[in-house]
Amino acid sequence: MTASPTAAAPNVAPKKSFLQSLEVDLRLLGMIGAFLAVCLVFNMLTEGRFLTPRNIFNLTIQTVSVAIMATGMVFVIVTRHIDLSVGALLATCTAVMAMAQTQWLPNMLGLELGHPMIPWVTIVIGLITGAVIGGAQGWLIGYQAIPAFIVTLGGLLIWRNVGWWMTDGATIGPLDQTFILFGGITGTLGAVWSWVVGIVATVLSLAAMWSARRTKIGHEFPVKPLWAEGVMMGFVAVAILGFVAILNAYTVPQRVIARDPSLFGCEVAEGCVAAYGLPYSVLVLIVVAIVMTVIALRTRLGRYIFATGGNPDAAELSGINTRLLTVKIFAMVGVLSALAGVVASARLGYHTNDIGTLDELRVIAAAVIGGTALSGGIGTIYGAIIGALIMQSLQSGMAMVGVDAPYQNIVVGAVLVLAVWIDIQYRKRTGVK
Repeated sequence: MTASPTAAAPNVAPKKSFLQSLEVDLRLLGMIGAFLAVCLVFNMLTEGRFLTPRNIFNLTIQTVSVAIMATGMVFVIVTRHIDLSVGALLATCTAVMAMAQTQWLPNMLGLELGHPMIPWVTIVIGLITGAVIGGAQGWLIGYQAIPAFIVTLGGLLIWRNVGWWMTDGATIGPLDQTFILFGGITGTLGAVWSWVVGIVATVLSLAAMWSARRTKIGHEFPVKPLWAEGVMMGFVAVAILGFVAILNAYTVPQRVIARDPSLFGCEVAEGCVAAYGLPYSVLVLIVVAIVMTVIALRTRLGRYIFATGGNPDAAELSGINTRLLTVKIFAMVGVLSALAGVVASARLGYHTNDIGTLDELRVIAAAVIGGTALSGGIGTIYGAIIGALIMQSLQSGMAMVGVDAPYQNIVVGAVLVLAVWIDIQYRKRTGVK
């Protein structure tokens, strides 16, 4: 009895396409493609002014505060909740920090304005304020079973006006000079240290990718071809070092250097060239992104968050304390809102009562555009950051073209609805729930 040709044929792995070999997340690829398309369109409309080093520098520091909060919003939406209070919470935290460094600390502790401890004590006070308020809202949601929509909608109204009450509706400032460095305009690493950070980040990223590959091989998991791994490593290296190169290409204006050439390593202003480099605020965002990604992928808390979002009833039956988990998530969002408040108020140099207005909508939109499913269980930190970057690119580009603010909001709203529709269609076609 002879075996059939089909049975005798060896097991041959099906041939993969280039993208399949790279194992690239199609959603990530789509988001990057959308971002590049937005940049190219606005670059043409602005006759090449959109993709200049100066505008890219401004775009990055304008994105940071929303992106920081969006990383926390991912966890909120993944667990099938919503937080409408992040913008108002940011305003209250900035009011607390502004009052602390201009009035409370000097009056109560006798610390003079400009004392080196003021900015750091101020930031700690702000983070604690955010954690307490966020945790309290999480307690109402988790333990008192009040819907998150109602609690945070009430929080939007309460905390926006608490911030106004604390400052009597006045603009508070100027803020401490060290504190202002976190805004990213004057607080930058410069060219040399930016390259150092960029090279270190590249080496660590490539080492992490190679270590992940070796771990998969050690556990006999399938891995992508070596050439595909090399392509992905090359892409990561080019992305990191290219970003640093662009920021280093934005040089400090001569009028700024002329004020104090010694700050830029020069004796005289004439002929002195200095680059801004990486802003401190961007470094803060990078640290937040790494920490939140580690929490999402490498910790029990992260596993509980995504398990709860996938099936809350099953998660609770398996022993997960979903009520306490809710408190932790909203406390985390409160801390991130306070940290975003540090960046936002430092960039302005003052606390203003309209700070963070509509940020809650921008944050939610960034998370959703970045691929976080409103049905829960799915979301990525890097996706939320890219979503925030797309949102800010749209707003900045329309402002440069001369589009009025009401029309900008119309476009942003339309993009949000389109992103959700695309996500729904993607899930239908791929069978992902």
